[in-house]
Amino acid sequence: MSADLLQLRNFGVSYGAVQAVHGVELNVQQGEIVTVIGPNGAGKSSLLCAAIGLLRSSGTLAIDGVTIGKPSVEVMVSRGVALVPERRELFGEMSVSDNLLLGGFWRWRQGHRDQAQRMDEVFALFPRLHERSAQLASTLSGGERQMLAIGRALMAKPRLLMLDEPSLGLAPLIVREVLHMVASLRRLGVSVLLVEQNARAALQVADRAYVLEMGAVVLAGSAQELLHDRRIIDTYLGMGRQAAGRVAAT
Repeated sequence: MSADLLQLRNFGVSYGAVQAVHGVELNVQQGEIVTVIGPNGAGKSSLLCAAIGLLRSSGTLAIDGVTIGKPSVEVMVSRGVALVPERRELFGEMSVSDNLLLGGFWRWRQGHRDQAQRMDEVFALFPRLHERSAQLASTLSGGERQMLAIGRALMAKPRLLMLDEPSLGLAPLIVREVLHMVASLRRLGVSVLLVEQNARAALQVADRAYVLEMGAVVLAGSAQELLHDRRIIDTYLGMGRQAAGRVAAT
């Protein structure tokens, strides 16, 4: 059996004396979409930021079965991990194409000269970005900005893409479109760790899911099982039994 692409064991994050995340056991295998759902303040974003090396962490993080002693952004990127942050962090006064080229800078610095090929792959995944390649990022719609943020991360050719609240601020139809594109990343050989407050949307595209509450994992299982779990329906989906049946039919 191959090693997990990402493995967290007894993983924790603290802000001074405040422990935001503790005792997390989580893994992502190659080709999987794994989601972490939970209420605001549960520690979901802190978990991602620590896993990519933006925050100090405790416990063990391993990539391909190899423990990373002190995760840092440079080390994690070199291991094929990329993060799309909650606020997207685009360069508004630069064009779509230039934002994408910046996403490929790390590979260029490593001697890879495949930026044009990578950009073509991003444009194939997000045709709307191709149409707007000369536009300033600040002029894009919310959905297009999220596509650009994901596309920029893909320019680094990651094996694991971490997405922090990609549905934030988007209309329901756009959320569905963006998450459908996230699901299609499997075709590019990209695994996904998706942090999302929109539990229904996340569970509908994920293979497996973890529920985080007050910094700890309280439930884990296949996404389909959790989508129909009474505790999840009552707490996160806001639906009664009748509505739950409608979800099962979609």
